[in-house]
Order: sequence, then C-alpha cells, then structure tokens
Amino acid sequence: MFEESRLQDYLAVVFGAFAALSPIWVDVNSNGRWSLIVLGVLIAAAGLAQIYVTELSLSDYAMGLFGVLLFVSPWVMSYDGFRSAAWTAWVVGVLTVVVAVAALPEINAKLHRGGLATHH
Repeated sequence: MFEESRLQDYLAVVFGAFAALSPIWVDVNSNGRWSLIVLGVLIAAAGLAQIYVTELSLSDYAMGLFGVLLFVSPWVMSYDGFRSAAWTAWVVGVLTVVVAVAALPEINAKLHRGGLATHH
C-alpha cells in the first residue's frame, strides 16, 4: 500500500496539518480560523486519500483546488489584515498547488499506460 505512494502526497498531509493547526499560534479572526482549519483538513485528507488509494487521481486535482482556495481565502474571508494567518494561507496554498501539479505528470503517464487514452 505505502510502497507506491509519492513524496508529494506526504507533503500534502504535512501542509494540510500545518494549516489546520496554525490558528493555535497565529492571530486570526473567526472566518480565518475556520478557513485554515477546514481547508487544511481537506488538503491533508486529499493527501491521505492518495497515499492509501494511489489510483485515485482525482484527489490530486482536489488537492490543487483546495490549495487555490486556501490561497484566496484571506481576501474572500476577510482576514488579510491578520498578516501571520494570511501569509500562512498564501504560502501553504502555493506549496499545495505546486505539490498537486508535480503529481500531474505521473497521473498522465498512468492514464496513457493504462489504455485510457483512446486517440491511439
């Protein structure tokens, strides 16, 4: 089960846990707190899903979406004035998107090897 897992999946779990736990040590309003917690948990869950079910390529796309949502959340949820919380969301959001995009070439290779590309 774990031997096929990729480093980026473990990184996503770490990034998600960091974001979800960050309201403990950063000053943030209620909107920001819940944004960091919920999106952090979703990022970590997407990473865990990919670790346990390596064929579940949809979780990489979900991970990227959650990273984008985390990145824009300081503006959308009005906590951009809380600099440490906003920077946490921006940095973890960007890192999550980078990790999700890094997984995409492997997904595309799996799709083509598995015969799912019908244009051949």
